[in-house]
Amino acid sequence: MRHDRVWALLTLALLNVFVLTTGLVARDVIAARPPETVPFPVADAETVPLPAAADAATVDPARLADKLDDPMALSGIGEGLSAYVVDAETHQELYARDESTGVVPASTTKVVTAVAVLHSVGPDARITTEVVQGAAPGEVVLVGAGDTTLTETADPDRYPRLASLEELAADTADALEAAGVTSVRVGYDDSAYSGEALAPGWKQGYIDEGSTAAVHALMLDGGRIDRDDKYSSRVDDPPLAAAEAFARQLSRAGVTVEGTPRPAEAADDAALLADAASPTISALVEWMMTHSENNIAEALARQTALARGMEPSFGGGAEATHAVMAELGVEGVRVSDGSGLSVENRISAEALVELLLLASDPERPELYSTLSGLPTARATGSLAYRYTPDGGAAAGAGVVRAKTGTLNGVSALTGTAYDADGRLLVFAFVANDPAATGTALDLFAAALAECGCS
Repeated sequence: MRHDRVWALLTLALLNVFVLTTGLVARDVIAARPPETVPFPVADAETVPLPAAADAATVDPARLADKLDDPMALSGIGEGLSAYVVDAETHQELYARDESTGVVPASTTKVVTAVAVLHSVGPDARITTEVVQGAAPGEVVLVGAGDTTLTETADPDRYPRLASLEELAADTADALEAAGVTSVRVGYDDSAYSGEALAPGWKQGYIDEGSTAAVHALMLDGGRIDRDDKYSSRVDDPPLAAAEAFARQLSRAGVTVEGTPRPAEAADDAALLADAASPTISALVEWMMTHSENNIAEALARQTALARGMEPSFGGGAEATHAVMAELGVEGVRVSDGSGLSVENRISAEALVELLLLASDPERPELYSTLSGLPTARATGSLAYRYTPDGGAAAGAGVVRAKTGTLNGVSALTGTAYDADGRLLVFAFVANDPAATGTALDLFAAALAECGCS
């Protein structure tokens, strides 16, 4: 069984090989481009062997501790550092420092959110946005269900394929034409969620800086004004902006839209005119993990709550998540949100590692996208521009895969790394200290990669 678990983790390594090989082929092309416009990919790292962890020499904990001593001492981080490292195959504890202490985890909270939603809802479920007949004659209602990736225009070449208002409006227009309706008023229903739009421990600055939008069941592109800019300014009223875009697409589909969209409550038995499904939960989890998407995280936490019969709110999501952790036997997790923006969250380094090990369990294939969504150092997502050749963490490029986390005075990193002998390790480093930086934690992960500690 342990060997099966290792192979589940090793499957992720194939992605690294692909990135490394592709990068090496493209090296000359990349070098010819203006350096200020092209991020240097993981091609700058040397290709590394990826033997099965079971065939590589086991790690001596004392030697690993010696390897971590210098970067930890030089980091300037005092008592606020938690760390936990285990062998991926044997689960042997290799390094521990305040590993059971609950600390502010920042966006590594998304590991918890991923496991909770995959366990409760399943990887193949989708979130469906609907258009239904309104209460008044000639009214249609756009009903949000929490798909924050809903977008206005279709892009068939994008992965994952997103639900679009363009296609939803075209299907609605077909249904209206079949019923002999040519003119409608548009209402919109954002009532699927309850509670506050901002979590306990959130700051208004998170919205102002573009880290998140206020949480709503109906929004486009995470509430962004520019859907292609992760930190774009957010619209003031996400549900209204979505309804206006839907009305615009209805008009383009040949339906006369009267007036401006207004809030409306869809009846439970309202006739369905059209619907559009989000990417699968597994695809949403991967997107959330790779790019640290906060609004997707909050949507997934509410999906967990709904699946367990709890309120789709921050409180309900937290309650449902805690229930999942209890079912899985994972201690050391207390959350107030799904994204990790809340400074009230407390998760131990040991819990983060335990969750990643659960996600690699061949008996739990539904949890796997928690791992497949981990960013790869110097290649993808939130680690794409870290582990550069001119920094001290270059040894981790291509062999470290980890979820990042950053708040003021908080930095976190949890994932997997191959050591110099090819042994696969699972780790979590969390710093709650004014000196906490992602750069410091990258050095810790790179020390794992450099360690020939057998």
